[in-house]
Formats: sequence, structure tokens, C-alpha cells
Amino acid sequence: MPRVFVQGSPVDSYPRPAPEAGRGSVRRVTGVGEEVLHRPSRDVTEFGPDLAALIDDMFLTMYVAEGAGLAANQVGVDLRLFVYDCPDDDGVRHVGHIVNPVLDPLAPAGRRLLDEGEGCLSVPGAVMDVPRPDRAVVRGLDKDGEPLVIEGTGYFARCLAHETDHVNGQVYLDRLSKRDRKEALRQVADRRDEVFARRAAKTAALSG
Repeated sequence: MPRVFVQGSPVDSYPRPAPEAGRGSVRRVTGVGEEVLHRPSRDVTEFGPDLAALIDDMFLTMYVAEGAGLAANQVGVDLRLFVYDCPDDDGVRHVGHIVNPVLDPLAPAGRRLLDEGEGCLSVPGAVMDVPRPDRAVVRGLDKDGEPLVIEGTGYFARCLAHETDHVNGQVYLDRLSKRDRKEALRQVADRRDEVFARRAAKTAALSG
């Protein structure tokens, strides 16, 4: 089986980090509580160099923040778009972006929920168990406006569902009980400074 899929298609190899990051600039990651994270994002209607540049910035920001995926509203941009560089449970790497993503509904009979740890770059330092289906299919467009279908299993399915939640104005804390949400925010308070220090050091190293 191929070890890397780019935009859903198998390739022999792909650089790490992805080439998009080499063209990008680091942007600030928005945090839980900021309005842009808590409302549905707007559809992308214009395709061209500005969108491509945003994708490049998002890739670099994702790597600096040590994430596996990043939605546009996590860099303060109110558009339905996310990027990812994420392994599945078999160690296969998946890299790409998707514009105006829509998550296919899964029939209950064919759905298996996995209750596993999940974090978020906009909830820095917190990891909580969140039930997600073990399979995800996301439909949308690429940066040129061409139709795109991305399928994932295991951890990559979790990533696809998590990022699609973002463009719909939902963070994973919204899926937690009040008690678990309180625990996640406690973890943020304890670890936020350490996370921000790591991000700042990586950003400084890039500009040094």
C-alpha cells in the first residue's frame, strides 16, 4: 500500500514539511472564545493566488504549532477551508487541503465510534477523549475549484471530522460534557504558556 496520499491520491514520496510551507508566513492561531471560531465560516467563492497564499500560510502555521490539521478560522480567516498533514492508524501519511468541505453522513449500521484523545491548536495544551467515527468522507474543492473527495480512517478520520467541525463553527469542547470541558480548560490554563513558548521559538528559528 502507498505510504503517502496527497490530495487523496497515492504518491511515491512527498517532502516533510510539505512544499507549501516553504512559501508561507506564520500567522497567529486564534484561541477558543474568539468569535471567528464559534460561527459557521463563509463559502470560498474566489479561487486564485490569494487563496493559494492563504493555504501556504496555513501549512507553515500548522507545522510551527505542531498540528495535524488547521482550519482557516484558526488563523482568523472566515472561510471554509482546512489543510492537513496527518497519519492514519496504519502509519500512512495524508497531506493536502480542501475548500468548502462537507462531511458525508454515515449510516448508523456501518459506523463504529472510537473514543480517543483529541487536541486542538486553538485549545492549547488540552487533550480529551472525544467519540468520533472510525471512518470519514469529506467532499469539497481544491484551490483551483476542482471537485475533491478525501477519505480517511482511524486518526485521519478524526482529523477530517475535527477540521470540518471548525468550518461549521464548532470546537471539540462543544462535544464534551460540562465536567470534561472544565477539565480541558484547566489543562489549557496549566500548559498554555509552555505551548506558546514552543511556538514562539519555532517562529523565531524560521526568521533567524
